[in-house]
Amino acid sequence: MSYIIKPLVTEKMTTLSDKENNKFGFIVNPKANKIELKKEIEEKYNVNVVSVNTMRYAGKSKQRYTKSGVIKGRTNAFKKAVVTLKEGETIDFFSNI
Repeated sequence: MSYIIKPLVTEKMTTLSDKENNKFGFIVNPKANKIELKKEIEEKYNVNVVSVNTMRYAGKSKQRYTKSGVIKGRTNAFKKAVVTLKEGETIDFFSNI
């Protein structure tokens, strides 16, 4: 089973990766634990993982007012993992584009 959904390439994660060259973010399956994530990242990207920090984000209610009335919705809940790699190692997300 694949626990990694997609790499997290946002402005905040990019600045974190630039400041500390060995930290990378991923959106992961909410049922995954740190041990499973470490194992999968090491196999998939051929790197040595030092630590994995995970955090859960709750979905938020959103609404906006339009001509036809109020539109209500909800954003998805997700789990994020920030992975610290061994010094000198890196992951290139854009190598296969």
